[in-house]
Amino acid sequence: MKALHTVKIEPVRVFLAGIKHSTDTEPLIDELSGLTETLGLNIVGSETIVVRKKGFTVGTGKIKELSEKALSAGAQCIIFDSELSPSQQKKLETLCGLSVLDRQELIIRIFASRAKTKEAELQAELAELLYNQPRLSHKYIDLSRQRGGRYGTRGSGETRLETDRRQIRERIGILRKEIENVRNNRILQRKQRKKQGITVCAIVGYTNAGKSSLHRALTGSDVLVENKLFATLDPTARKVYRQGSSGTGKNIIFIDTVGFIRRLPHNLVDAFRSTLEELCQADILIHVLDASDVAWKEHSGTVQELLRELGAENIPLVTVLNKADLLTAEELKALETAIRGEIPAFSCALTAVSAKTKEGLESLWKLIEKKLKF
Repeated sequence: MKALHTVKIEPVRVFLAGIKHSTDTEPLIDELSGLTETLGLNIVGSETIVVRKKGFTVGTGKIKELSEKALSAGAQCIIFDSELSPSQQKKLETLCGLSVLDRQELIIRIFASRAKTKEAELQAELAELLYNQPRLSHKYIDLSRQRGGRYGTRGSGETRLETDRRQIRERIGILRKEIENVRNNRILQRKQRKKQGITVCAIVGYTNAGKSSLHRALTGSDVLVENKLFATLDPTARKVYRQGSSGTGKNIIFIDTVGFIRRLPHNLVDAFRSTLEELCQADILIHVLDASDVAWKEHSGTVQELLRELGAENIPLVTVLNKADLLTAEELKALETAIRGEIPAFSCALTAVSAKTKEGLESLWKLIEKKLKF
């Protein structure tokens, strides 16, 4: 009998190309590194390219220089922190002699790898197909190959590319119908909640800000808590009965939602729209900011922009500075002052908590009670 040997599969070696515009202040390469590590890839090197104009405008000479560094580092792939068109991606692969991924594909692959429930799998697959559909032609060099084509049929048959495009269109149609069924079920659930007089609080925020940890602290639930980007893809709902300071009580459902990120691919927004619609129907939003994050201002702006895009900008908002235990009292006070100065709308409903130590939770509850008037 032959002995079995375990074969260790090494992770793909990648070189990161950060794209920094002259107006950017956020350490973008750090976020790209976090996304790459979340997918389990091996980073062998990185470089940040500074560009003056918005979009991807990097010269051929710089690309060749970048590819030489990537090859010398032993990279198998270059990941660009930018949105690339199909033609740009093809051109870059030709120039570099390596596989090229853009930020969109990286995030979509993370969503696909972290999808656990049927709904998340449907939405992630739809996002992948919408992204890959215009890029199919890259896979086929000889477009004259025919498949099908019999005597008496119209034309000589479909090319392989045409067949695959048709199959993808059909699959996209099926997925949209299944996701629409999920959406209709959510609508029925929301109507049922309203009939029962149940209040809904949706927890929103930048990815890895600690939304799931706060959800767990407020509800005592056992939702997944991980120090990873996009740990939560499905909205997790838990009901809590809260006795207000006025003596009246309320049943409140807290919903933990998918994390936001700057330049979230539109294909993902489209695919996860049925999930994100939960935010638009909430009675109150709890916006979680990572108090230890130096890029809080940019991340807060990203959340506000996506809320406006979804039509949820007018829902009452409570802002929570989570991970307050990582700051000193002086640092926390300075941060609160900075936020009140930069974003006056947050001033009336801002509090600091630590979901880990439970410190500040009572102050948060009082703000929630005030917003919900009970």
